[in-house]
Amino acid sequence: MKIGVLTSSRADYGIYLPLLFKLKADPFFELEIIAFGTHLSKSHGFTVAEIEQGQYQTIHKISSLVSNDDEQAIATSYGLTVLKFADFWQANKYDLVFCLGDRFEMSAAVQAGIPFGVHFAHIHGGETTLGAIDNIYRHQITLACALHFTATDFFSEKVSTLTFSSANVHTVGSLSLDGIENFKPIEKKQFYQKYNIPSQDFALITFHPETTATKDSFYFAKQMRKALSKLTAKLFLVITMPNADTLGSIFREEIKTLRVEYPNQVLCIENFGKENYFTAMHFAKLLIGNTSSGILEAAAFGKDVVDVGDRQKGRLQSKNVLNVKFDENEIIDAVNQSLKLGEFNEENVYYKQNAANTIIKIIKRK
Repeated sequence: MKIGVLTSSRADYGIYLPLLFKLKADPFFELEIIAFGTHLSKSHGFTVAEIEQGQYQTIHKISSLVSNDDEQAIATSYGLTVLKFADFWQANKYDLVFCLGDRFEMSAAVQAGIPFGVHFAHIHGGETTLGAIDNIYRHQITLACALHFTATDFFSEKVSTLTFSSANVHTVGSLSLDGIENFKPIEKKQFYQKYNIPSQDFALITFHPETTATKDSFYFAKQMRKALSKLTAKLFLVITMPNADTLGSIFREEIKTLRVEYPNQVLCIENFGKENYFTAMHFAKLLIGNTSSGILEAAAFGKDVVDVGDRQKGRLQSKNVLNVKFDENEIIDAVNQSLKLGEFNEENVYYKQNAANTIIKIIKRK
């Protein structure tokens, strides 16, 4: 069975990994990776190099992002991605192609496949993120797919409503959490030395722009920097940099300014890779920002999350999440509240055992 896997960013590649390991090891499958989006962007860490380390037999590389990140540039990148994938789908045929999440590049690649009758399987459909235009892209992807693997029954119901059928909708849990019960972090001293993290409490931080409220991006980015500036007095800040979203460069510039102002208290990381990122989450005191990993994964590590703004609004949450506005004082108050709490030890609503094996069993049966 010939399988293609669309991956457009460091985020979806990390989520895919448990499935990729099993697909690569199973002789029933002929696996090909289709890398595009920020994987081919040097300003976003050129993360295709990490994919190449996975020693896949075939890796297709499709470059289609323009360098700017304003609204016109995002729309242009979408159009270029459709054009590039029109040629790709004409030349390459698969029994099934996996797509994941809600990125605009992912949507473009999938939309280009519709006239070619490409059979897509969507992972993480049915979710809601009201503060990002990704919410629209996610549902576009869902409507173009023949198979659906969701994280919770609630999301399965939404996908069934969108597609007018529940026949090919399967609740498997969050793929990124597959095998999380067996995860072993990198030894603490080794990890801290590798990234020059001092022996003090640190916060793991990721901020992205709210792409449904781009007019507020300058204000939001300033509030972020002001809050983080004050938090340097009590925490070391490990910051993973924003994705290629509309006006993400505004947040990047504020983070770079923060790094210059507090060089001994701020670490900026373009791409951790999954093992290092999960290790950072394991040792972090808490998470701050508006990334999906705070919603999906942090609870599995017993971490509280200060979720800022509306980017993740509407997404199902475990009880470890504190929601605040993009306001300097609200962010600081929530961090102080979180630091007083003990380790979170309740249910992660996104976790189910054996997500990757479940997906493989279903596609073999289909």
